[in-house]
Amino acid sequence: QVHLMESGGGSAQSGGSHTLACEVSGYTVGGYCLGWFRQAPGKEREGVAVLDGNDMTHYVDSVKGRFTISLDKAKKTLYLRMNSLKPEDTAVYYCAADPRKYWLLRPFTLSEYNYWGKGTQVTVSS
Repeated sequence: QVHLMESGGGSAQSGGSHTLACEVSGYTVGGYCLGWFRQAPGKEREGVAVLDGNDMTHYVDSVKGRFTISLDKAKKTLYLRMNSLKPEDTAVYYCAADPRKYWLLRPFTLSEYNYWGKGTQVTVSS
């Protein structure tokens, strides 16, 4: 029902900006929880930013004030704008969806999301 495809990965300089996109196929106007997650080498996957069906946003503390999640419904594309990048932001970034809910009490719980993209690598150099 839902297909997610990330794009925009690549290299960026520390302190710079970068934008990721996730094409969401099968999105319905009823509203989903959509999010960005990341996994650094040797570390577990973690939540980064989540947008629910009511346009409420949630950010992990480490990216608050730097990253912005947004959804262009006309283009069916989820974005992650990353500013003031740090080397520790280096990771494979995944977009995820939970079409069963328009909001989540615990938005960064991995098991809540049943659709995932394949991921895109972001590398931030010092």
